[in-house]
Amino acid sequence: MQIVRIGNGSTEQPTPETVGAKAANLARMAVLGLPVPPAFVLPVGLCAAIVRGERDARERMETGLAKGIAFLEEATGRTFGDGRRPLLVSVRSGAARSMPGMLETVLDVGCSHAATQGLIRMTGHPRFAWDCRRRFLESYGNVVLGVPDADFARARRAVLTGEGVADPQDLDGEALERLAEGYAALLEDRDDLVPDQPMAQLRGAAEAVYGSWMSPRAAAYRRIEHLEHLEGTAVTVQAMVFGNRGATSGAGVAFSRNPSTGATAPMIDVLLAAQGEDVVSGSRTPLAEDALAAAAPVAAAQLREVLARLEGAFGDVQDVEFTVEEGKLYILQTRAAKRTPAAALRFAVAQVEEGLITPAEGLARLAGVDLDALVTTRLAEAWAPVATGTAASTGVAVGRVAFSSERAQELAAAGEPVILVRPDTSTLDVVGFSVAAGIVTAVGGRTAHAALVARQMGKPCVVGCAAVHVEPSAARAQIAGHPVAEGDWLSIDGRAGTIHLGRSRIVTERPDADLARVASWRQAAREPACA
Repeated sequence: MQIVRIGNGSTEQPTPETVGAKAANLARMAVLGLPVPPAFVLPVGLCAAIVRGERDARERMETGLAKGIAFLEEATGRTFGDGRRPLLVSVRSGAARSMPGMLETVLDVGCSHAATQGLIRMTGHPRFAWDCRRRFLESYGNVVLGVPDADFARARRAVLTGEGVADPQDLDGEALERLAEGYAALLEDRDDLVPDQPMAQLRGAAEAVYGSWMSPRAAAYRRIEHLEHLEGTAVTVQAMVFGNRGATSGAGVAFSRNPSTGATAPMIDVLLAAQGEDVVSGSRTPLAEDALAAAAPVAAAQLREVLARLEGAFGDVQDVEFTVEEGKLYILQTRAAKRTPAAALRFAVAQVEEGLITPAEGLARLAGVDLDALVTTRLAEAWAPVATGTAASTGVAVGRVAFSSERAQELAAAGEPVILVRPDTSTLDVVGFSVAAGIVTAVGGRTAHAALVARQMGKPCVVGCAAVHVEPSAARAQIAGHPVAEGDWLSIDGRAGTIHLGRSRIVTERPDADLARVASWRQAAREPACA
């Protein structure tokens, strides 16, 4: 079984078609000398065989995993699941084209009972070790065993209530140990046993990641984005780095430019003492760049440098996932940023002016954008917003409120514009996103996977609005104390992050200056042929 090795001196440069775009970009960053944790990749070509359950495919997968773990142990000087210097890994997906949040990831794999004690011995930090253990049990239980999020939420809520806190971040080591034990008991009661052997955990995680290729949300996304030709996903296994290790650690997502408005300044979201899934899942509202600069100033400055370097190397605006472990920066992923049509126009014009790309490349970047239909919008009425959240995808939208993807589809089928209002940004709502005119969430950040999808679809989106309290099962919400029922009219401004009760008119304007520049490129491209 051939695997692709990334980092630790490897110079392999695989193609996206063989290992997925995520792993191909990871390999390129490693060769560029960027701080990338070592990894190995099982290829896309194995996906269909694993999904079909072919025995030979499973044997090939197990051989590849064994070879890869040996490589990671050599690269890190740690032993997978060891009781003294344990290696933990993440198991990630990756198709030839980016499918943000549609496929599965399992984190902290290898965090057995022995490895948990090993983390305590290695770091002297019991709270960190038990946080890794409870994260592993939740991730593995949800992705591999199919345990519903709600079951873990009930167990978590019991511990949080007993401790008088609202978030696992506020639990001490002893409480996190009890939470992990509660998760283990929950799984045992369901007869869903998590193996304590690290290699068995790894096999289960890899099979689940391959299997997620056929999940309903992944299939719906491929249909909506016309990606049915893709052959499958790769599996990337990478040495864990820990954003949850302490106050100078964290995880986040950074864009080299603003993918919503097209502004040139980077857009950076971070959660301190957290792992990456906390940010991209949309389940928590992240902090801005200044929080990272205060906690880890060297890493924050280095991140800015990395963003500029990546944009130059890849020739396009980049979407970067990163982790900071005790002040040290690691880059886990980069890809071309999903962007609104308006931002795509601004990026192309700005990058041609900067000399980063040629006018011909600028035109190619805009090939899929209907420039004749491209307008900027604003709400005509100037009444004050009832609430303000985080602007995640620019533009304005007016529609009737729906609290579920199913109801959004029903209203849209009846010819009504829809504002989908949800507690958080989840990629499970991708079909609802596709029919909605706009999206509002109570928690989550502008760099969550679902916000990326909203931008790609050109949907105005306001996230992380603490004044929004949603009861989806009752089909009702309160926004800053005002009751809102399903079918009520709502207006949102995705550039300002504001929410307005009632039905506003929409005014449209054209970005004439940028459109004129594009027209001049086309004219210049035609002139030599006419001479």
